[in-house]
Amino acid sequence: MNGNEDVLILAIESSCDETAAAVVRNGREVLSNVISSQIALHTLYGGVVPEIASRKHIEKINQVIEEALAEAKVGLSDITAIGVTYGPGLVGALLVGVAEAKAIAYAAGKPLVGVHHIEGHVSANFIEHPDLEPPFVCLIVSGGHTHLVVVKDYGKFEIIGRTRDDAAGEAFDKVARAIGLGYPGGPKVDRAAKEGNKHAVEFPRAKVEGAPYDFSFSGLKSSVLNYINHEKMLGKEICVPDLAASFQNAVVESLVSRAVAAAQEYGYDKLAIAGGVASNTALREGMREACEKAGLKLYYPSPIYCTDNAAMIGVAAYYEYQNGTRAGWDLNAVPNLRLGER
Repeated sequence: MNGNEDVLILAIESSCDETAAAVVRNGREVLSNVISSQIALHTLYGGVVPEIASRKHIEKINQVIEEALAEAKVGLSDITAIGVTYGPGLVGALLVGVAEAKAIAYAAGKPLVGVHHIEGHVSANFIEHPDLEPPFVCLIVSGGHTHLVVVKDYGKFEIIGRTRDDAAGEAFDKVARAIGLGYPGGPKVDRAAKEGNKHAVEFPRAKVEGAPYDFSFSGLKSSVLNYINHEKMLGKEICVPDLAASFQNAVVESLVSRAVAAAQEYGYDKLAIAGGVASNTALREGMREACEKAGLKLYYPSPIYCTDNAAMIGVAAYYEYQNGTRAGWDLNAVPNLRLGER
């Protein structure tokens, strides 16, 4: 391939409960981004049921890929390489995407690139910000992950902080369930909090000794549950918007303070946020204010690129492809894949 030819990546994402496919040109331009969500299905059970998620992926994956190619107005022969999420995530769900990507790559004679799901979330920031290039600090917050990383180069990360227990998104889901808001918790807490007073209840902000950039949310979650039980025992009515706003405020302050401090200490003037919780309005607002004060440039993706999608996987796959990363036919799902591992 000569240097002037476009690199088109067909990307597949199936790590949790979204079946997604996208076509990305040259790592920055999304030609199509098709997502089939299972939220309505899992809401019946109050959370993601892995077995159901896997079955739905099998039903939807061919259709989603055909749609992505049609929307991008390209055929498989135009595609340069196939990118796919192979971890972390639900093992059954990941296997559907990996098997599909291998079959297509083999049949079409195209290179295969395995992508780390969290690297995908970080890469979502490149879609709408042509000026954003490494190095920078990125906070990744989602249902399963809370990481603070230095993005040293495309595909090269140094983890400087991570959660010791619950991920931020997981805490949102658990608290939402406890206060009767249901699933998915993040958007519902965000919505309820808009009507509440964030200083109504002052919940604790945990610090991890000797690890200033690590997070811990299980104590906060327990404090919320204890508060609910205590108020019920006294026969008091709980103001859901106040409780949602107070809990959200504690999470946001923990995330913002560490991310901004890390950018300053490590000497970077660019800070990005990524992952499902990055679409939280209070987190965006808190980050905006803190970055303005600290003189940092803040980046975040549109909400559609914050939650799981294949466009972000296509972007990450493009940079991995350019770095020479190729997967063999033995590529497998790795449910507990850590960032930086291959």
